[in-house]
Amino acid sequence: MRFLRKRDLPPLLRAIHDPPARLYLRGEGDAELLTGPAVAIVGARACSPYGAQVARMLGRELAAAGVVVVSGLARGIDGEAHRGALEAKGHTVAVLGCGIDRDYPAAHMSLARSIAERSLIVSEYEPGVEPAPWRFPARNRIIAGLCVATVVVEARERSGALITADFALEEGRKVFAVPGEITSALSAGANGLLRLGATPLTAAGDVLESLGLESPPTGDPDGGPLLDLLPATADELVQKTGLSAGQVTAALAELDVAGLAKEGDGIYRRLA
Repeated sequence: MRFLRKRDLPPLLRAIHDPPARLYLRGEGDAELLTGPAVAIVGARACSPYGAQVARMLGRELAAAGVVVVSGLARGIDGEAHRGALEAKGHTVAVLGCGIDRDYPAAHMSLARSIAERSLIVSEYEPGVEPAPWRFPARNRIIAGLCVATVVVEARERSGALITADFALEEGRKVFAVPGEITSALSAGANGLLRLGATPLTAAGDVLESLGLESPPTGDPDGGPLLDLLPATADELVQKTGLSAGQVTAALAELDVAGLAKEGDGIYRRLA
């Protein structure tokens, strides 16, 4: 088993108010992975389809640009951010709120395995420590502490993602929030961050620009052939294009964010 003592922690994490005494590591990734440019993507567990698409798109595009995507392996936004990074064959770090030997939630066992095969799973808790409600807010300080910036995609007013954002702000790190519908409870937390001065995020390029990085080349800015196939469901687009479900989901999220297409009742339609 590998672990880093406090003196060996990556500089950003060591600099926080309450750094972990030890950070246990699991996976094939080198510990140096924790010292590169990293961005946290966090949000609601019970996220909307739109939030899931945006998280996956951001994970994919940030990882493709060489950024390490950090999140908490939870359902919803966290899991989608990890999956997006893996789709881009980039690196992603999952921070646990339980012992390093546990895959929590159990539903994400295969996702955890995929992360460990390429990157790292980390925890301040030794093997055998059970998940407990109070451990997850404590875990969030590590998520924020590893990163130069934190992105909140969707969050309710009392979401744990807001705790991560608060930790980031306390440490003087950048906080981005994805604007959401004012009528949606899932957007209340992110919109509240925007009122408090968080930076609005409308594309992965907003984060990359703040890090001094360039966005990787993307497809046709006018939407390309995928837009020409609308209206259609995501499954129909997978069949028509031969792309993977993840690639189609990411492309549809990009079209949505760009205002070129909108989903309704499972069908994506082109906007005028």
